[in-house]
Amino acid sequence: LSGKYFSSGNEPAENNPVTPMLRHLMYKIKSTGPITVAEYMKEVLTNPAKGYYVHRDMLGEKGDFITSPEISQIFGELLGIWFISEWMATGKSTAFQLVELGPGRGTLVGDILRVFSQLGSVLKNCDISVHLVEVSQKLSEVQALTLTEEKVPLERNAESPVYMKGVTKSGIPVSWYRDLHDVPKGHSFYLAHEFFDVLPVHKFQKTPQGWREVFIDIDPQVSDKLRFVLAPCATPAEVFIQHDETRDHIEVCPDAGVIIEELSRRIALTGGAALVADYGHDGTKTDTFRGFCGHKLHDVLIAPGTADLTADVDFSFLRRMAQGKVASLGPITQHTFLKNMGIDVRLKVLLDKSNEQSVKQQLLQGYDMLMNPKKMGERFNFFALLPHQRLQGGRDQMNARQSKPFASPVAGFSELAWQ
Repeated sequence: LSGKYFSSGNEPAENNPVTPMLRHLMYKIKSTGPITVAEYMKEVLTNPAKGYYVHRDMLGEKGDFITSPEISQIFGELLGIWFISEWMATGKSTAFQLVELGPGRGTLVGDILRVFSQLGSVLKNCDISVHLVEVSQKLSEVQALTLTEEKVPLERNAESPVYMKGVTKSGIPVSWYRDLHDVPKGHSFYLAHEFFDVLPVHKFQKTPQGWREVFIDIDPQVSDKLRFVLAPCATPAEVFIQHDETRDHIEVCPDAGVIIEELSRRIALTGGAALVADYGHDGTKTDTFRGFCGHKLHDVLIAPGTADLTADVDFSFLRRMAQGKVASLGPITQHTFLKNMGIDVRLKVLLDKSNEQSVKQQLLQGYDMLMNPKKMGERFNFFALLPHQRLQGGRDQMNARQSKPFASPVAGFSELAWQ
């Protein structure tokens, strides 16, 4: 394979420990032949016995990556305001579900719930419940510690689609599921923060014979080592490639398509909204498959199971998979979204409130990490799915003197007027 797209193969042997996951993969490849990049990601990250997400606490300072909510409470507070603003703009329903896909440690949903509590007077007649979609048993326990009231014991039932239930510190019921399909279909606000980037991708290379999928095989020259190879003929995942695709290398994520289709169906049916925040691009990048270990880039084929694997989200694909069932907004950069949400106002309030220099320092560092274009400000994007009538102005927003309905702007995606 041309070195233009892949870096793997020149690591000295001592940097290539034979991990239990590598043994497992080599056995699998010897038995059934080379595997797709998607299958590799799926095995490495979520294999029940040896998967990276199943057994490690990989978040935070000690782990392999830090996420925005771990960096600054302001991030979660502004997302909380986004959900409340959408709830108000669409007529203040009497109940809603807050559904988070891949909640990490629960820090983000905790910050959002704190805003809900602080704005209790606004939400006082609204019945709120929290629904978390989490495949990792270990992370679900961490989330429960972050969110729930110790005095109320958790109910566990491994056989049930709802495998755990509890009550948050502010008295809101919270339930855990392994799959979005199991979450009740009621009026919901969905959140996916750094969720789509770990879903398995298929990689394709354009060749003179047409598209060919990239597979992972055992290196015949070096023992205990994997390498990339190209499939000799067409493979099923090719159906996801657009006919007019101009790039010569592409990553497609069928799982992301399935989830976007499900979210679109639900939002078209029962209203609400979905907010997606992730590393990504709008159909312009090619090879974004990366490994991270100890906050540093890590060769994706070396020591599998010890590093996080991700691929940037292709927002043009998400938009296409919504298939017009719902409206989509974005992607816009995190810098623009948070600025529109009033991060500068919020930062000033928190700086004025704190007397300690160390706290002020932390707030400013957090702000820089979130907003600086060279850090997360431009690498991270926001994208939303909303019912069509939300952007056209619902019937309930008709003004007697106006023949045209008026839709209030969607916070974050346009400048928010702070009243």
